[in-house]
Amino acid sequence: MKAIATDRSASPSGFSGPRPAASEAHVAAASADDVRFMRRALELATRGAGRVSPNPQVGAVIVQQGQIVGEGWHAEYGQVHAEVAALLAAGPRARGATAYVSLEPCNHTGKTGPCSEALVAAGVSRVVFAAHDPNPTAAGGAARLASAGIAVSGGVLQREALDQNAPFFFAARGADRPYVTLKLAVSIDGAIVDVSRQPGWLTGDEARAAVHALRADSDAIAVGIGTALADDPALTVRHAVAPRRAPVRVVFDRRARLPLDGQLVRSARHLPVVDFTNGSCPEAESALREAGVETIVVASASEALRQLSTRAVRHVLVEGGAALGSSLLAAGLVDRLVIFQAPVILGAGALSAFAALPAQRAGQAPRLRVVERKALGADLMTVYAVSGD
Repeated sequence: MKAIATDRSASPSGFSGPRPAASEAHVAAASADDVRFMRRALELATRGAGRVSPNPQVGAVIVQQGQIVGEGWHAEYGQVHAEVAALLAAGPRARGATAYVSLEPCNHTGKTGPCSEALVAAGVSRVVFAAHDPNPTAAGGAARLASAGIAVSGGVLQREALDQNAPFFFAARGADRPYVTLKLAVSIDGAIVDVSRQPGWLTGDEARAAVHALRADSDAIAVGIGTALADDPALTVRHAVAPRRAPVRVVFDRRARLPLDGQLVRSARHLPVVDFTNGSCPEAESALREAGVETIVVASASEALRQLSTRAVRHVLVEGGAALGSSLLAAGLVDRLVIFQAPVILGAGALSAFAALPAQRAGQAPRLRVVERKALGADLMTVYAVSGD
């Protein structure tokens, strides 16, 4: 049996996904080519965003003598996986080639056949993957490939692969709630709205398109009742790829104040709306239910998230406002924080995004890991890991 080389130094603490047995593995440093081709596989994987959930985003590259001869990605739930797509693109050039895959090839038959067997049949000589598959049903592809005499290396750009499919790995660890991403648009001085408290755009078109891409890749979009009253949002996906399933619209609304004539209620019979209340206003809740809104009485935000988890919601995008975002952060219920910073200063009286959080000393406040940072026109998007993964 060939050895499975795993770069365990890249493994984050707390990750409990499957690992090869110690007798099968040794640590191997990734070459510059391995990193380059794996980065391309990760880029390809993003093309499945919004279309493959609950499956992970996966990309694959087939390389023959230093040249890419086939590329593929998991493009649609229930359709071919990334490895098979790349092998089809490579054709006979796959024999003797190296396959780079952003997730360990699956080793089971579900809606498609096992990718491990497809790689064996294609005659590849080496397989490099980024992260082990945490699903015990699908895992074991690395061992199957090694048993067929194929050289296997794992852990190349593992941190990036785990970040790319963070909600998938979070669910695989047995979480009892969805993965939560909090998105906030702020000024340079950290405010989300100016002194007038009138709604208005802080960021430009590119940043707003990025928000819709986040929506498309989420199972639910949530706001607090303050945002629902101030902005009358539709919470739909408009400026991105159409998601396979439209996200559930969610409002945290203790006293059932969601307006019956607002966009959310008017469209509730066509696109689901869930309104979380505390049960104190039964008449208002009844009116919402008659309009097609699902009202659920909960005692806390954590209970609300658990309720969403029972409805096949694995990833929630929270779009504010300040009160809801701060309460979720204070309760330890945020896993990713996405800040869109506009190049404006709103000054005295503006509403700070984090004013409701308890004060912390500068030298003692936890420092968040930066997952991604990029310019979107004049705005800056920064993604932070909050939950320590």
